[in-house]
Amino acid sequence: MSDEAKKSAVADADLPAAIEAILMVVDEPVTPATLAEVLQHPEGDVAAACAQLSEEYQDQGRGFSLREVAGGWRFYSSPTYASVVERFVLDGQHARLTQAALETLAVVAYRQPVTRSRISAIRGVNVDAVMRTLLARGLVEELGTDGESGAHLYRTTGYFLERLGVASLDDLPEIAPYLPELETLDADL
Repeated sequence: MSDEAKKSAVADADLPAAIEAILMVVDEPVTPATLAEVLQHPEGDVAAACAQLSEEYQDQGRGFSLREVAGGWRFYSSPTYASVVERFVLDGQHARLTQAALETLAVVAYRQPVTRSRISAIRGVNVDAVMRTLLARGLVEELGTDGESGAHLYRTTGYFLERLGVASLDDLPEIAPYLPELETLDADL
């Protein structure tokens, strides 16, 4: 094994924690093969660690579970607490949007149709969780797929226009007056 590979491989004792860290940020099941590749461990060891974690969570009566679905592993909230989770999600529909959500929504509104990766590139951060929130609140929707990359395209919805109090996207204010001067941007680079 090369020195570089040794540096990036996860220690055996850290394997369960590394699996947890990865699974906390995904929005769809991750296969043991993908986890094994990223963690640089044999697929069998990764699958066994996932099964062990799942069993531990079950035995501890946690509010979440780790399930193997669709050929991969993913965290789910416990069905025992479905009513509490439902209340939280529905009550959250009336909460104000975070700054991150507002910024992401602005990118979608002014650049639509736009891919999630393009939004991330513009904002300089991962927007997966924020996009899920905006989708769940009905402010953005999938439009189709990009012809070149095959990535999903997103646009704002009629509900977005309604909540903003405008009839169409043409009624959005011009964004140019709110951007810094080009000289300022060049100086920062």
